[in-house]
Amino acid sequence: MKGIFGLTICTWLVCSSVVAQSQHDRIVVHLKDTGAGLVNPGMGWLLLHYDNNITEYGLELEPSDTVDDFPGLNGIYLRLAWSYIEPEEGKFNWSIVDTPSERWIAKGKQIAFRFTSAERHADQPYATPEWVRKDGARGYFFTPGKGIDPQGKSWEPDYEDPIFLEKLDHFLAAAAARYDGSPHVAFIDVGSFGVYGEGHTGSSSRLPYSAATVRTHIDLYRKHFKHTLLAANDDFCSQGRGLETLAYAQKVGLTLRDDSILCDRDDNAYSRAYYHAYLAPMFWPYLPVILESERYGLVTQNGYWEDGARYLDAIEDYHASYATVHWFPHEFLAKNRELVRKANMRMGYRLQLLEASWPAEVEPGEALRVGYTWRNAGVAPCLPGGHPAVTLKDNKNGIVGVFVDEEFDVRSLPVGPPDGAATIGREIDAHYQADKPLIAFALPPRHILKPGTYSIYISVGDKIGTPSLALPLENEDGSRRYRIGEIRIK
Repeated sequence: MKGIFGLTICTWLVCSSVVAQSQHDRIVVHLKDTGAGLVNPGMGWLLLHYDNNITEYGLELEPSDTVDDFPGLNGIYLRLAWSYIEPEEGKFNWSIVDTPSERWIAKGKQIAFRFTSAERHADQPYATPEWVRKDGARGYFFTPGKGIDPQGKSWEPDYEDPIFLEKLDHFLAAAAARYDGSPHVAFIDVGSFGVYGEGHTGSSSRLPYSAATVRTHIDLYRKHFKHTLLAANDDFCSQGRGLETLAYAQKVGLTLRDDSILCDRDDNAYSRAYYHAYLAPMFWPYLPVILESERYGLVTQNGYWEDGARYLDAIEDYHASYATVHWFPHEFLAKNRELVRKANMRMGYRLQLLEASWPAEVEPGEALRVGYTWRNAGVAPCLPGGHPAVTLKDNKNGIVGVFVDEEFDVRSLPVGPPDGAATIGREIDAHYQADKPLIAFALPPRHILKPGTYSIYISVGDKIGTPSLALPLENEDGSRRYRIGEIRIK
């Protein structure tokens, strides 16, 4: 017969009713992915709220608008110049960061930052505050496209200058005092080196800097941000610095970020849509890799975007956990809903419960023997990890039993191609070397777990049974537990 979600309910031997006829009968359910965009720790879509200056793109949104209809949206990314925050030495304007952040934090989302030291926008000639130059820090005026130009309007610091580094040290200390270790902050870019904070000077002074300079900036961030994830830009290895810079970043615990996917192409199947996917294996098995597209309007105008398929390719090739929207969010979503849907099925991790089984009825004192089969349908490991839990609820939604599979960490689920990742489960007849036997949960005595029929829920979370990860299943209870059937305690 048809059981929950319209799925077939069977015993191990023959199709049967929801409640089987003996204690040896088992209920087996086969579940399907709902296709929903999930919001989970360490992954998801991000929107650029500030894009180097403070006029784009979040300012088009009403203060109450957190783009709640964007599937899989996990928060905002704020990239803005240091000078906006510390216009005078030691006097900080944190409200420019905290105001938009609180809108999203209130919705259970996260924020991420990059504070930059050089920009090429006419409205932001001093990304490093002008008072740093006036205090004696060396630097260069430049004109974008020309390099150093005494008549230029924009100023870039000498990234090795001791006065600049001293002032930057103080600024990072103040930023870390506010944000380091906050559960609301997903990551912070090392953004003090290069124009836009991208790790190159090709659009500014064009001066080469050594790998040692990059390490100095990485270490300044590490000095202050001891708990929050830090990200290194792929262009840290540009201008002849080589892979040494990113090898160092990986060694000291930074993750990888690549900006401006699809900013370029040639006529050979878009082979230049991105350049550094070969670096990703240094990072993605251990840390969430971050991508950002080029400005959607610009690449559409240039004919590079088409249906956005190359952004999906980048998510696959980098095994990316985060993808950033570099445009006005409502317009991007309206024109790319199918791309967003496809990306949500692969970005980061996606835990699919394919099958679950349990006895139709159990007597107090017996073991509750549960089986299930899991697959990670995403491109990256479930880096936060978590343990499956079975929860029993009565008809008033009260929790009467919680049983956690502490031996099974979903972090161990392997990554594979679309619909091709290996499954791991608890089964009667294990066929895969990573499979485990059915887990036997000890039921509490009769006066605690009273006889009756209870709903059975599945979740993934910590070792005490608190759910933390969203699953693509129906019948969610509002706390990331998902009803999959019933069980009778005799």
